[in-house]
Amino acid sequence: MSNALVPSFGRRRPEIPLSQGGTVVARQASEPAAPHPAAGRPSGAGAPLAELRALCLARIDPASVATMTPDRLAAEVERLLAEVATEERMQLNAREQRQLALDLVDDMLGLGPLEPLLEDDTITDIMVNGFEKVFIEQRGKVSLSGIRFRDNQHLANIAQRIAAAVGRRIDESSPMVDARLADGSRVNIVFPPLALDGPAMSIRKFSRKVIDFDKLVEFGALSRPMAKALQVAARCRLNVLISGGTGSGKTTMLNALSRMIDHGERIVTVEDAAELQLQQPHVVRLETRPPSLEGRGEVTQRDLVRNALRMRPDRIILGECRGAEAFDMLQAMNTGHDGSMSTVHANTSRDALIRVENMVMMGSFGLPVRAIRTQIASAIDLILQVERQRDGGRRLVQVTELVGLEGEVFTLNDIFSLDHEGEDQDGKLRVRWKASRARPAFLPRLAYFGLERAWLQALEEAER
Repeated sequence: MSNALVPSFGRRRPEIPLSQGGTVVARQASEPAAPHPAAGRPSGAGAPLAELRALCLARIDPASVATMTPDRLAAEVERLLAEVATEERMQLNAREQRQLALDLVDDMLGLGPLEPLLEDDTITDIMVNGFEKVFIEQRGKVSLSGIRFRDNQHLANIAQRIAAAVGRRIDESSPMVDARLADGSRVNIVFPPLALDGPAMSIRKFSRKVIDFDKLVEFGALSRPMAKALQVAARCRLNVLISGGTGSGKTTMLNALSRMIDHGERIVTVEDAAELQLQQPHVVRLETRPPSLEGRGEVTQRDLVRNALRMRPDRIILGECRGAEAFDMLQAMNTGHDGSMSTVHANTSRDALIRVENMVMMGSFGLPVRAIRTQIASAIDLILQVERQRDGGRRLVQVTELVGLEGEVFTLNDIFSLDHEGEDQDGKLRVRWKASRARPAFLPRLAYFGLERAWLQALEEAER
């Protein structure tokens, strides 16, 4: 499945110099229309509007469209719509005319009715379940939007445009594809017969805002003392594993943590789909490559982690650990690449360690369980457990130290943990973070970097 870059869509496309006097060249009525999807932002467009849309598309020359900016194209399409409406004696007010012109431009250059959702920065996820149901996640809550496609064929056309832009095919014979839009948003598409109710599309929007610990404290994702403690952990090169469910804020937390890395360090990032927003100047970004249609040329995360070890990194950041690369990541953490970080899907801190153990075993290394657990215990210092809670808030619920092994069992120390204290009138959870008085085993490391006092002060603040 492809993670290649999709050219930007819609009215956010870069400006292109006009040619042919900046007008849309109209076809003669006898000329065949080029196949093209039609627009569909508002729901319930009537037959007259659909007929007007089809007549307008039949007169547009695709060659002239390629030479125009979206705004200029919208103005020209609006003028053409007025001409066609007059010729066909159709009643069309100015608002309908402008809206239909924008819909047509979105279809010709962008993702059709999804364009306004992509432009809305408050929306984090777009989930298309067939042509009639488009759900969005906004401020942590999932709701049905007022957006719809005209039919499943309209949705299929948009999906195929995304797949074609990354050099992939999406149809019955190849019914799944992954892609990434120009703004970094991840797209997953599933076609019938796998998707029973028509094409399904999921878009995880890439946040254009850089979120640091100050912002996370402001959002209520963690407390100020916790933010200070995590800043110390990042600067002291502790190995950190961030655990949580889908959409819980793992990547956001990883981005905030990575901002504390010294600008003099060389960082190599390995990702399945690039999402990290590192601000340091010395960063090498690596991304996996799926196999071609012939099944050749695949480059996995494990291949990239192995190669990263040969690139003289100070730290390796693995966007998401999901397979046999977990073994190579542990090796890196144990061989001088302190301060490395990764995320993993798990529901608790202990589950995260079991998941890493299982992923190492997936690589069929033949290592005994005791040896694997010893590797994990010596590699990972901190586990950050994040969770999307029932009020829609994403919060850091545990900061856990991996102390070591007692027999065959991991010994954990919860440095910070979240307590719920009810909810307010708006349904927002009231929470409080507690701090442990136990001294962490990595305290000598903090003292080596001269930040032991800063860590202890953060714990004292949390106890007040």
